[in-house]
Amino acid sequence: MAAPIDLELKKAFSELQVKMIDTQQKVKLADLQIDQLTRVQKHAKLTHTEITTLPDNTRLYEGVGRMFILQSKEEINNQLMDKQKTADEKIKELEKKVYLERSVKEAEDNIREMLLSRRAQ
Repeated sequence: MAAPIDLELKKAFSELQVKMIDTQQKVKLADLQIDQLTRVQKHAKLTHTEITTLPDNTRLYEGVGRMFILQSKEEINNQLMDKQKTADEKIKELEKKVYLERSVKEAEDNIREMLLSRRAQ
């Protein structure tokens, strides 16, 4: 009777290990994306604050590939604000993915319950 229990526990532990590794990778990826998006957001905010201090008749150019296009101050400000908004939305979306950590905890709890029920028998 001990052999089937050991096989069940081995299988459960191996599934938990795979799930934990996968979840840890996803959490690290989400953290990296959040860091990158916060950098984009800060860059857009700093650029926006610098542009607002410039007079209205200043010529502003937007870099596109290897060339620069003349843009109005209003258009560039709108683009920077859009960049900030999209980065903020993506950061909020990534931070909501706490369910990854919760799923690992649930799997750990299930294995603990299995161990406790085996010991009680």
